[in-house]
Amino acid sequence: MEKALANKKIVLCASRKIEEMSALIVKQGGIPILRPAQGTTFLNEELEQHLHHIVHEQNDWFIFTTGIGVEALIKKAKEYGIEQLLLQSIRRAHVAVRGYKTMNVLRTYGITPCICADDGTTKGLIRALQEVDWKSKKVVVQLYGDSIPSLQQFLVKRGALYKEIWPYRHTPPTFDVMKQLTDDIISRAVQAVCFTSAIQVRFFFSFVREHGYVEQIKQAFAEDIVAVAVGKVTKEALQEEGINRVIAPAHERMGAMVIELAKYYSMM
Repeated sequence: MEKALANKKIVLCASRKIEEMSALIVKQGGIPILRPAQGTTFLNEELEQHLHHIVHEQNDWFIFTTGIGVEALIKKAKEYGIEQLLLQSIRRAHVAVRGYKTMNVLRTYGITPCICADDGTTKGLIRALQEVDWKSKKVVVQLYGDSIPSLQQFLVKRGALYKEIWPYRHTPPTFDVMKQLTDDIISRAVQAVCFTSAIQVRFFFSFVREHGYVEQIKQAFAEDIVAVAVGKVTKEALQEEGINRVIAPAHERMGAMVIELAKYYSMM
């Protein structure tokens, strides 16, 4: 019996767990193609200064968007000798989170958010924040490598005093990698593209916009190429870029993403 991904070329845009995902694709009969679209993660050099400002100010709200970002912030605060001050500052404020992973991390520190997005997406978070009076409220938003313009616009428009904190940032991927990925898609040299973070989507579509390939890319995804997302946030990022057909697993796992893609092809 032929395997679901037999002879299909599957692009991986990830920069980590490459061997694990490649092995899963091969097991399903596919051919993994590596096109890391995330660039390099590096520590935000201004983080220590920002954290010191935050712990010595009275903030009304903290909004956390990723569990890994929460852990990174608290870890760095501990290195700077201000972990307890940060936790106290968070406990004094109202707390909102984008997903249950983030909520669970905070609970390990004795912090229970009062607002959580019902679906783990930015749209869901904004819906959950609609009833709050944001006028003149000091709001700290934790980001992790990727900006969230829609959340910023929502808060600023409603009068919030908005501040971002980034434990890490991402540099863009190389021109050569982005050009090769663009060519792969437009020429239909591959059958599917797997995105494992929203920042990969942002970087890729920033590149294709800058170089005038947007319509060709959208057409390829609409007609022939399958867009695959690791979870809801990445799927949402693709849909915001106009990619309507996106395959994503119910539970955000890289292995589940490959299995979901295999299931999609087996049903065709």
